[in-house]
Amino acid sequence: MEFLQKLGIKEINFGASTGSKWIETKDQGELKIYSPTDGKYIASVFQSSESDYNKVITIAEDAFKIWRKIPAPKRGEIVRQIGVKLREYKPYLGKLVSYEMGKSLQEGLGEVQEMIDICDFAVGQSRQLYGFTMASERANHRMYDQYHPLGIVGTISAFNFPVAVFSWNAMIAAVCGDVNLWKPSSKVPLSAIATQNIIAQVITDNNLPEGIFSLIIGKGATVGEKLLNDKRIPLISLTGSTKVGRYAGEIISKRFGKAILELGGNNAIIITPNADLKLALPAIVFGAVGTCGQRCTTTRRLIIHESIYEKVKATIIKAYQGLKIGDPLNEKNHVGPLIDKTAVEMFVNALNEVKKEGGKILFGGEILSGIGYESGCYVNPAIVEAENHYKIVQEETFAPILYLVKYSGEVTNAIYLHNGVVQGLSSSIFTNNLREAELFLSAEGSDCGIANVNIGTSGAEIGGAFGGEKETGGGRESGSDAWKTYMRRQTNTINYGTELPLAQGIKFDI
Repeated sequence: MEFLQKLGIKEINFGASTGSKWIETKDQGELKIYSPTDGKYIASVFQSSESDYNKVITIAEDAFKIWRKIPAPKRGEIVRQIGVKLREYKPYLGKLVSYEMGKSLQEGLGEVQEMIDICDFAVGQSRQLYGFTMASERANHRMYDQYHPLGIVGTISAFNFPVAVFSWNAMIAAVCGDVNLWKPSSKVPLSAIATQNIIAQVITDNNLPEGIFSLIIGKGATVGEKLLNDKRIPLISLTGSTKVGRYAGEIISKRFGKAILELGGNNAIIITPNADLKLALPAIVFGAVGTCGQRCTTTRRLIIHESIYEKVKATIIKAYQGLKIGDPLNEKNHVGPLIDKTAVEMFVNALNEVKKEGGKILFGGEILSGIGYESGCYVNPAIVEAENHYKIVQEETFAPILYLVKYSGEVTNAIYLHNGVVQGLSSSIFTNNLREAELFLSAEGSDCGIANVNIGTSGAEIGGAFGGEKETGGGRESGSDAWKTYMRRQTNTINYGTELPLAQGIKFDI
């Protein structure tokens, strides 16, 4: 395939890179990558060893000592060049993301555009790594805070966003003076290798040291465990399940490391009687079926007022009936496959569980077969009538299942249902009532890290800090002031006088 050649993907690839160089280890097992789109074999990747990991980390440590001394705007210039290269390779990388992961081509291209956007954002941020001056209680003293580079940042990304989440972390970390070690999901390693190949061109063109952007693909039980336990890595950003995040968080905290944990989401949209349903419909459908329900911000619950429940239900079912499911590289299709057959099993099991609890499948739920569905990873997105307290509704199923939940009375009742889950990532309300909207955004409203009015739960912009509360993990990536997480904060006091007064008026004469 032409796009594989353009991206430097070979029939056999290696899993450890220090930047522009690859470590050619072959004795740790081989990942054979098949596309969920058509079930066809793409290429293979030899996994990294613990020895490879140690080499990569040692080189990264040396690179940090150089990189942190380069002025931040000049670090931003390197990130700008990476953004330029990503623009050049966007058609090819977007197609690989779509083919390897299964999301629609538009979403694959959109994911690469996110990388470009975060590069642009980071370039601007490189001139705004600001501190603050505070008033000192002591005469002839100045007090201020400043931010310094932190060190090696470990980025552990999930399969559903093979490249974008890496860039959220790595590009911001880079302008902050940090170096980055990326461990991508073993389900989608080719997209990571392609990205590394693109960045390698910028490293070579600028004669930069190895170790600023490193890649390690390997087993969680070996390479993954070393990364989590490594005191040389002060910050780890991990995207994954709540189970994995809880385990990783405990290990990182025990060694007093910092963690950004982007974990499960059980996102809901509230539809009040004051909603603009024409506006709400595309947000609901895209939120529920985009990436075949495999976004952490996927809409999983729809909380609808009883007065409009039947109308909304009928409208959504009709919209689902018009969905085109198939090859994600065909831009006419809305929905591609799930990542693998294990995900299909989870989809089926969840639907069986909700039926046992009293739920009713209104539409979809079938595994698709026949011409065009040979991979066995295609399903018909499901709409299910359910109650918020059902055990399966309380869990996150990483698949296209939309639960319809009815509420009555005031919007406070809907907010109560909305907040009645352990996850707290993204949320939304559709209403033209100012009081309802403001209540949803108030301290009494949504308990999520992201709360929207009259837009859906998915499709966050890079300009805002991304992250959630409760069992979604905590921490923020991407925009706003998330850059501060990638730096160490220092408070400084300067005495420019001739006396030494102590704080709080303490006297100590000698």
